[in-house]
Amino acid sequence: MSRRFISELESQETVSSVFVANEKQLRPNRNGNLYLQVELSDRTGSIGARMWNAQEAVYKSFESGDYVRVEGTTQVFQGALQMILSRIAKVDPAEVDPAEFIPQPAVDVEKLQKRLVEMLRGMNDPALRNLAECFLMDEGFLAKLNLAPAGTKNHHAYHGGLLEHVVGLMELTLRVAPCYPQLDRDLLLMGAFLHDLGKIDELSYQRGLSYTDEGQLIGHLIIAVELLDAKIAEADKLAGEPIPRETVLRLKHLILSHHGQYEFGSPKLPMTLEAVTLFCLDNLDAKINSFWRLMQDDPNTDSPWTVYQPNLERKLFKGMRHKG
Repeated sequence: MSRRFISELESQETVSSVFVANEKQLRPNRNGNLYLQVELSDRTGSIGARMWNAQEAVYKSFESGDYVRVEGTTQVFQGALQMILSRIAKVDPAEVDPAEFIPQPAVDVEKLQKRLVEMLRGMNDPALRNLAECFLMDEGFLAKLNLAPAGTKNHHAYHGGLLEHVVGLMELTLRVAPCYPQLDRDLLLMGAFLHDLGKIDELSYQRGLSYTDEGQLIGHLIIAVELLDAKIAEADKLAGEPIPRETVLRLKHLILSHHGQYEFGSPKLPMTLEAVTLFCLDNLDAKINSFWRLMQDDPNTDSPWTVYQPNLERKLFKGMRHKG
C-alpha cells in the first residue's frame, strides 16, 4: 500500500507512516504533565503533532531532522489539522526512500524566475540594474530562492513561496507605481525584490520548514542587509564606480522598515514614499495569500464558512462558490 502524504490526510484518519521530525519540544500542560510537541513533514507539507504524557526518554530518542515512524490519529484543532501520537520512533535513513521527503516547490519556479529576470533587467536605473545582475549571476543564491518558503506558518509557507511572494510584490509595484508618478519605480521594484531575501538563510527548508540558528539569533532583516552589502561590493567592482550613497541608504531603509510598525518587528518606521508603499503592498500580498490558503485548506468543506481562526479572531466567508 502506498503511503499517504500529509497533503492527502483528513480529519479522524489513523496514520502509521514515516515523516521527518522538526522543532521538537517537551512542554508541560496546565496540570504540569509533560507532552511532546513536534512538527512532522514529507515532500508535500508539514503537520503539527502532539503526544500526551510523554516521557523525557521519548523526547531524547530522536533529534530534529531525523526520520521517525509515528502512529496516531488526525484531528482538527483551532482550525488546523494536527496529529495526536500514540507512538514515535527513530528510523534508520537506509530504510527510507529520500524522494518521499525531498521538498517540491508548490509553484512553477521556472516561470516565476523567468519573470523575475525580466522585471529586474527591465529597470532603467543602470546602478540598480547592475546590482540586480550580481544577484542573478549567483547560482547558489538562485537555488535557495527557488526552494525557500516565505514563512513557516502564515503567508506563502511552502517551498517556492518566497519566490512567488517576491515576484507577486514586484508585479504589484509595476501596476501601482504608474498611478503615483512621485514614486521612484525602479527603487521600489528593487526594494520589493530585496525585502525578504534574508529568509533564504533565516529558514531551514531542506527537510520540512523551521528556523535556522541564524534566523533565530539575527533574523531576515539583518541577513538581507548583509546580503545586500556583499552584492553592492560586487556591483561597485563590476561597474568600476560605487552605487550612489543615497541609493544604498534608501535600499537598506526599504528592507529595515518594510514590516511597517514596531509591534510587527520593524526596527524602523517607513520614512520615504517608497518605504510606505512597500509596506502597504507587502501586507496586501501576504494577507491575500494567507486568507486564500486558509479558505483552500479549510477542513470545514461542507460549510460556506471556514472554522474559527484564532490568530485572526474570526471565521472567513468562502461563500457557496467553494462547492463548485
